[in-house]
Amino acid sequence: MTKIPFVDLSFQHEPLINQIEEAILTVLHQGDFIMGKAVAEFETAFANACGVESGVGVACGTDAIALGLQACGIRPGDEVILPANTFVATLIGVLHAGATPIFVDCDPETALIDLKAAEKAISEQTRAIVPVHLYGQMVSPKQLLDLASTHNLVIFEDAAQAHLAEREGYKAGSIGKAAAFSFYPSKNLGAIGDGGLLVTNDAGVAQKMRALRNYGAPQKYLHTEYGTNSRLDTLQAAVLNVKLPHLQEWNNLRNTAAYEYDRLLEPLRSHGIFPIHNQSGTGHIYHLYVIRISESCAIEREKIQAELSAIGIQTGIHYPLPCHLQPAYQYLGYKAGDFPNSEILSKQILSLPMYPGLSQTQIVQVVQALQHLLIAPEAAISG
Repeated sequence: MTKIPFVDLSFQHEPLINQIEEAILTVLHQGDFIMGKAVAEFETAFANACGVESGVGVACGTDAIALGLQACGIRPGDEVILPANTFVATLIGVLHAGATPIFVDCDPETALIDLKAAEKAISEQTRAIVPVHLYGQMVSPKQLLDLASTHNLVIFEDAAQAHLAEREGYKAGSIGKAAAFSFYPSKNLGAIGDGGLLVTNDAGVAQKMRALRNYGAPQKYLHTEYGTNSRLDTLQAAVLNVKLPHLQEWNNLRNTAAYEYDRLLEPLRSHGIFPIHNQSGTGHIYHLYVIRISESCAIEREKIQAELSAIGIQTGIHYPLPCHLQPAYQYLGYKAGDFPNSEILSKQILSLPMYPGLSQTQIVQVVQALQHLLIAPEAAISG
């Protein structure tokens, strides 16, 4: 059996290697390593792709959240609602903005924030909600906008896993006051290192974000904000400029692969295996393809993961411990049992290989391996 990596970037990089090398050499020759020409070009191009007016590049997605919330007017003492079921960077961004994080549970079928639970968590101090478009699927824009307008909340999207995702006629990044993206190498649009970006239709937010990322200085040596040093490197922007025109095609390939997974995994529903529910159709861009190994499954997740690894199929868990149970954040006062859906999911979810270029043969191989574990080998699908 051929080994199947969890992520393989060669399909994206090999056809573009000459263009990427040329882009890097151009930056080297120009010498504009900080805030160079490629940064401004990428900021404009990516904002346009998201259907918004402005983009502001920063060093990473976490900074895009932290500085972005500050640019949106979030201050110490303000409460910000976020899901317990997310990568810890969402929480770190809220904390670095000086806000008070208020966790809520997730929908067990989609793994996305439960907006009914979010509404119940709103208090007089609540200023914003951070919906996380998890795994490549957006939180419902219409429900978000209804909630925000009813309670006068700022919507700040964590779109780190949702590059060009769509739902209900909206693109990720176009719903709220601002949105944060990450360009970590394994993202749907990945750099060759860290990188992040804030998109917004609010000119004031964009202007303030540009100052915050650059020592709080709207112009050199004039510091009007309590800022930091968080700028998207010109080299990274140059690489992203090469890759961006191909992003939609790569997303389409991910969606096609997910459809095949869905189709082939259907017989395993009766054995307790359920894909995370897609409510967005082709608007889901499948940064990750995640299944639930429910309590009705005869084999525990850890054994399934170990058996797959033994035959060369890499998998992941996103994420094995919800934010409210992470040791560093126990001071926030949350405890086990506070968010049961998030806690149950953390024990059930398994991310299968997913990337552009994942072949039909490889998908069959993954599903066949699962079937061999769960049902009689003779009942498994053939290649």
